[in-house]
Amino acid sequence: MRRAAVLLSGGLDSATAAAWAHGAGFEVTALSVDYGQRQAVELEAARRVAASLGITDHRMVRVDLRAIGGSALTSDLAVPKNRAEIGEDVPITYVPARNTVFLALLTGLAEVVGARHLVIGVNAQDYSGYPDCQPQFLHAFAEVARLGTRVGAEGGRFEIHAPLLHLSKAGIVRLGFALGLEHALTLSCYDPPAPFVHCGACDACRLRRAGFAEAGVADPTAYLR
Repeated sequence: MRRAAVLLSGGLDSATAAAWAHGAGFEVTALSVDYGQRQAVELEAARRVAASLGITDHRMVRVDLRAIGGSALTSDLAVPKNRAEIGEDVPITYVPARNTVFLALLTGLAEVVGARHLVIGVNAQDYSGYPDCQPQFLHAFAEVARLGTRVGAEGGRFEIHAPLLHLSKAGIVRLGFALGLEHALTLSCYDPPAPFVHCGACDACRLRRAGFAEAGVADPTAYLR
């Protein structure tokens, strides 16, 4: 069976990507990263999603990105709420080099477990302005992985799968629904007021809520407002 290493944050997108990998017949090793994020409860969401998908190899890695800061998710900066425009600029919730760090960790794990497929739930359409969610970033990282690993030195390569890359948020919701993903297990909020309660006003909450509405799928999310 083909093995895939999957980034699983516990959010809607990463959970859908994990469900896609599972549904595609990959033997999945999931990786979640405790990076000092404000929304650390998402790690429990990742555990719940992995269990629901039957993923038994679920690794957790700690990387202290709070030591770098520079983001509302890794510092005491306020999370923006009810922004007039989403995606017009790079917001303060951007975590510097996060996906570069995450994919590097995922590549290392993939080498260890013998996976040649890397799965990440980035999305280039309904995104919040993050430069590391774009196709050109993924293409460049695939070359980094080829040049900087034993797999690449021995003539092999890693294939990066981003099954949500060109989907709308509604499309992501529909895909998850079709794959049997339990959406209620996921957490998208950048600033949850209580465990598994969404604030309803940050970019992630607004995109999530709009996605369910547009998809015509019942939204099981508990929103504060």
